[in-house]
Amino acid sequence: MTKYLKFDSPASKHAGEFASDYKLINHGLKYLDRVFWNLPSEALYEEAVFRGEANIMHGGPLLVQTGKWTARAANDKYVVQEAGSVDNVWWGVYNRPMDPEKFSNLTTRLLAFLQGEELFVQDCYVGADPDYRMPIRIITDSAWQSLFARNMFININNREELRTHVPQFTVIASPRFKCDPVIDGTRTETAIVINFAQRLAIVAGTMYGGEIKKSIFTIMNYLKPLENVMSMHCSANMGDEGDVALFFGLSGTGKTTLSADPKRKLIGDDEHGWSDEGVFNYEGGCYAKVIRLSADHEPEIHAVTHKFGTILENVVWDKASRKIDLDDENITENTRASYPLEFIPNALPEKMTRTHPKNVIFLTCDATGVLPPIARLDENQMMYHFISGYTSKIAGTEIGLGIEPEITFSPCFGGPFMVHHPFVYANLLKQKMILSGARCWLVNTGWVGGKFGVGKRISIRHTRNLLNAALEGKLDNIEYRKDKIFGFEIPLTCPEVPEDVLDPANAWGNKDEYWKKYDALAARYIDNFKLYSKGCRQEVIDAGPKRV
Repeated sequence: MTKYLKFDSPASKHAGEFASDYKLINHGLKYLDRVFWNLPSEALYEEAVFRGEANIMHGGPLLVQTGKWTARAANDKYVVQEAGSVDNVWWGVYNRPMDPEKFSNLTTRLLAFLQGEELFVQDCYVGADPDYRMPIRIITDSAWQSLFARNMFININNREELRTHVPQFTVIASPRFKCDPVIDGTRTETAIVINFAQRLAIVAGTMYGGEIKKSIFTIMNYLKPLENVMSMHCSANMGDEGDVALFFGLSGTGKTTLSADPKRKLIGDDEHGWSDEGVFNYEGGCYAKVIRLSADHEPEIHAVTHKFGTILENVVWDKASRKIDLDDENITENTRASYPLEFIPNALPEKMTRTHPKNVIFLTCDATGVLPPIARLDENQMMYHFISGYTSKIAGTEIGLGIEPEITFSPCFGGPFMVHHPFVYANLLKQKMILSGARCWLVNTGWVGGKFGVGKRISIRHTRNLLNAALEGKLDNIEYRKDKIFGFEIPLTCPEVPEDVLDPANAWGNKDEYWKKYDALAARYIDNFKLYSKGCRQEVIDAGPKRV
């Protein structure tokens, strides 16, 4: 920026104060104007405002608008098809192959584009467990994305440790660099590309902060299973007795909201590893949806949207008062808040535990309104539902989604981020659960009384009471009924939950229509599982639904 304005920006005089000896020339970045190394949040605030990237809101959060990129560009993710990983990668719609030569040309063009520019670097870790963490480097051409990296990953506060930091994986994020489909072989001007051989990821042509976060998650999803660590798209919390619970689910199913329970310690809200020693958070922060966030129902998360250090993405605000409107969806349904984990009052400072999960919860947002609010799964049903990963994508979480939820099957409840075949993760989860004796629950946070637009979304109060009962063992010694279609067990009673809520058919005025819709959902499950049935044990296939 100095080359254009001819005067210093707020942090320019101490830009290299926390620099690593492992310089950017090692990544091929040279002839740069200035590099801002590991700036703290306060300095990044000043730089972001000075550069016109963001505004400060009432209470202190930093608000950014990401232009047309208000969600992940799921169809623009690529993995370089190189010899070291080619046999391990699950190639297809989630992992599109890119030729190494194309990647080399793309990288060369990006490095040339960044010559003469000012860059921001955050050296940090992914993985809270010292035995499994990985040193990473996030290089961006905007101050606010550097703050995003600082919020989302595990910071280094020791000057000497920063000086000697050598990353094992690096992300270069440049929203201003546009890919050329003709030259680069990409689908659009946006591309998220991972090269496991070079330990390098590129995020180009998108301002959406979630691409940085999910690129690192995808990298861990490849590397950690090779170390016998189950890599999981889940939130995690822990009770006073050390009992850990995992909450699997896609964006919009309630992972963040339901794991932020004031009665339990939060380990993390989105990404974790499960090793032979216990569970650990990959991240140092949270990235929560905040559309229509309620101070009554989600007080902990609502509070952080008015706090210094939080980044708000695409939230509507009043320019005169600097007050935000969390209910306004004019920009996108996918409004987000990025904040350090410690902003949640009951967060576990260590972000890890040496105890193993006792409960595994699969969260699904059923837009058809037919699944029960909670069901208990046996071992084979667990594998079937984990591989299926049924839910409904909520509007705004990916580019191209409309207003209505879109029924989808996302293997491992996070297919876009899985690099190995789903069986690799399913088998690892099964092994971990057998060793820990964990129970598995399917919890529907979607609609009751009819599909989207007819019924209504289940009360978060009922969902919390059902989860609390499951986690506290109050559903262990009660009567269950076997579901006629899916075969899983549904409790007949639950403390503080009306009995009629436990049977979704009760909320439908037309019972015949309910069973038709339920049967149609079963058909969708069966058709989807055909994609994964080859090589799957017959008892797992048989654990699926049966048509009426």
